[in-house]
Amino acid sequence: MSILDIQIIPAFSDNYIYLLTCPETKKVAVIDPGSAKPVLDFVDQNNLKIDKILCTHHHPDHIGGNQEVKKRFSSEVIGFVGDKNRIPGIDKTVVEGDIVLVGNAEAHVLETPGHTKGHISYYFPESRAVFCADTVFSGGCGRLFEGTALQMHISCQKIAQLPDETKVFFAHEYTQSNLRFALSVDPGNQDLKNYAKKVEKILEEGSYTTPSTVAQEKKINPFLRCHDESIRQNIGLSDAPAEKIFQALRTQKNNF
Repeated sequence: MSILDIQIIPAFSDNYIYLLTCPETKKVAVIDPGSAKPVLDFVDQNNLKIDKILCTHHHPDHIGGNQEVKKRFSSEVIGFVGDKNRIPGIDKTVVEGDIVLVGNAEAHVLETPGHTKGHISYYFPESRAVFCADTVFSGGCGRLFEGTALQMHISCQKIAQLPDETKVFFAHEYTQSNLRFALSVDPGNQDLKNYAKKVEKILEEGSYTTPSTVAQEKKINPFLRCHDESIRQNIGLSDAPAEKIFQALRTQKNNF
């Protein structure tokens, strides 16, 4: 087992690409290289070689750099079995429960559909980190392009059930806009108010809001708090099941 060194590489206007290095073996993986250039620039500056490309889903801003990175390093491209025809350069397919190694570090594959039908996340228990791309954002969740609200609700709860100290690495810098919506449906949440102020300062300083933590998201993210009575009352659905609360929140966020 090994605790990974995790580097954040910004891309496009708001994407995050993650570079993972096993300190013991020096093996390196990249998660969702939507653009090859910032990844190749980073590895060239640090004299690294990318052994694996871990894909969460097929959207172009997540896999657009696959072929160029693979061509450069003969990297192994890994993705969900159901997306084998939608992820360029894929070499190995995985499903829920499979283990992916980055050097000595084990990633547990979690199926987290909703944003897309084939979305997966990578959970590294030893590093206390989950890379959930467009499933859970800080203060929010991904849009439903292919999956259902029920699927996304289940996927978000899967992330919420990880240990509290787990760092949540998400794929886009949407935190500030997510928190504006969260405050509209959960205005009495003091943890949320405090976090919104913290995020404002982080962004003003030019830093990133990724990663969050599972513990933090359970306090402030309305999509993980469908059980909360104040949220239920604020959206007028006190007696609805959790998945209906989730669906209502997602619909409201779409129009916010």
